[in-house]
Amino acid sequence: MKLDVITLDGGKAGSIDLDDALFGLEPRADILHRVVRWQRAKAQAGTHSVLGKSDVSYSTKKIYRQKGTGGARHGSKKAPIFRHGGVYKGPTPRSHAHDLTKKFRALGLRHALSAKAKAGNLVVLDAADMAEAKTKLLAKAAKELGWKKVLVIDGSAVNENFAKAARNIEGIDVLPSMGANVYDILKRETLVLTKAGVEALEARLK
Repeated sequence: MKLDVITLDGGKAGSIDLDDALFGLEPRADILHRVVRWQRAKAQAGTHSVLGKSDVSYSTKKIYRQKGTGGARHGSKKAPIFRHGGVYKGPTPRSHAHDLTKKFRALGLRHALSAKAKAGNLVVLDAADMAEAKTKLLAKAAKELGWKKVLVIDGSAVNENFAKAARNIEGIDVLPSMGANVYDILKRETLVLTKAGVEALEARLK
């Protein structure tokens, strides 16, 4: 598929041929869902913890004699049925991560790129370069281009001035090509790829 290339000031900079194997697929929600779920599960801290019966600080003395009270038999007051007792089978610290093959993860990224292309939310930028790190200049350019929630993916390295200028603008995120991932692509309304970013992604996903 062919797409127009623009510059940061909104001018035209020719066109580019995009690989249909990356940008021309029919997006599948099930594939995208599995990859996003894998990403979010991997990012989950898993630090949830409660005190069980053996962790609660309380006396272990038998609270009353075994027989003759007319009440139920009880030992320690740390039992879960008592107030301030331990929690029964509560959450413990663990990893929520699960496996997903590299091929499937790459497939998910292709479908995410294709989803943006199909929706018309893919923009190809000639270069994400700035002479000086001025947030005001980038904010003005983004407003003129109609960018509200965008992810900019550059080549192997991001221009330092551009990254610094974008750092303080809400709704603009910048990543190098190796940082491109399904969750961040789908989270933003518009995906902006530089020409270097397109080349790097095509080389990475072929």
